[in-house]
Amino acid sequence: CIAQSKVSFISKLSIVIEEADESYFWLGFVIDENLLKKHLVEPLMNEAEELTSIFVTSRKTARKE
Repeated sequence: CIAQSKVSFISKLSIVIEEADESYFWLGFVIDENLLKKHLVEPLMNEAEELTSIFVTSRKTARKE
């Protein structure tokens, strides 16, 4: 609602996608380096993956309209 235009909204979604994807990467790093137990981090990775998927779909929908 606060985006100034459709192009601005799509741009903001792109930033959100990048950030969610980066979060997924770092959570994987936490597991790989044994910084936290895998069972604690996996739900967060799943959520990051789901959010990325939601925002990618939202961006595709916004581009079509």
